Amino acid sequence: MSNIFILNLARFAILILIQVFLLQNVGYYNLSTPFLYILIILLLPIKIPHWLLFVSSFASGLIIDIFYDTLGLHATACTVMALARIVFISVTLQQEKYENNQTPSLGAMGFRWFFFYTATLTFFHHTVLFLFETFRFSDLLYTLLRTVSSSIFTIVLIFIYEYIFFHKKVR
Repeated sequence: MSNIFILNLARFAILILIQVFLLQNVGYYNLSTPFLYILIILLLPIKIPHWLLFVSSFASGLIIDIFYDTLGLHATACTVMALARIVFISVTLQQEKYENNQTPSLGAMGFRWFFFYTATLTFFHHTVLFLFETFRFSDLLYTLLRTVSSSIFTIVLIFIYEYIFFHKKVR
């Protein structure tokens, strides 16, 4: 087994446990809810095969759905986020100059790129999640407010996580 597989498997387990046992009951008046587990998808290697990315995204969302009792909402949002990740990486990066196991982390990619990457994919995930959860247009303003505030909360937690495990780029 490669070290990258073991690292991603450990990250998967730790982030799922943090989300289920710590962050499930954290929120601000049901307006802002953090979903740190999406970092599993964000930190997968750049050159991961697309089928494996979709399976990993669906599996992580499905596990969260089991604990949150949300009937596939997180699995759907994570799968859409995986599609957005493929598009974002193909548009913004030249994949040929990266190694097979290179992860899009703060230390490897720099603050600016990583911020836009995280903000874009987090907003995609939260938009799909909260629109499907509400599933009516009468609460569109509340859903948008909830999406933005939860995205900000999640992005702040992602950057705290990244700064704790920050690794300098090797030149």
